[in-house]
Amino acid sequence: MTETAAGATLESADISQIMRCLPHRYPFLLVDRIVDIRGDESCVGVKNITINEPQFMGHFPERPVMPGVLLIEAMAQTAGVIVMRAQGEMEKPKLVYFMTIDNAKFRKPVTPGDRVEFHMTKTAQKRNIWWYQGRAMVDGALVAEATISAMMGV
Repeated sequence: MTETAAGATLESADISQIMRCLPHRYPFLLVDRIVDIRGDESCVGVKNITINEPQFMGHFPERPVMPGVLLIEAMAQTAGVIVMRAQGEMEKPKLVYFMTIDNAKFRKPVTPGDRVEFHMTKTAQKRNIWWYQGRAMVDGALVAEATISAMMGV
């Protein structure tokens, strides 16, 4: 945990905590760490892009580029973790289902060696549905953005 200048405590989640919240596993677990967690309000997911990831065998061998759809999925996984954590301990495991992607924009290519940060901010919640604004950043530059929604299921 870290503390902000205002004294608020921020939480983080390592890979083992992420794996307890999400059903995804290699090669489809796309978040390595989550920092600056503020309940289900906001957080920053971290993904270290490496050349030995399977998508680079075909996208594209001569110029490896992280597929945009995987950047959006990583945003959804990041938001899914904080939604699950905010629910606390549950008797019966639940899943978070991706529902919508709106206003997706891809600004710059993401390549092996990049460290992507997924800045997720909750914009609304109604019952078991959450909406998040996501921004993917590499070295402070915006590389992708989207608004996503997800639903808590059984």
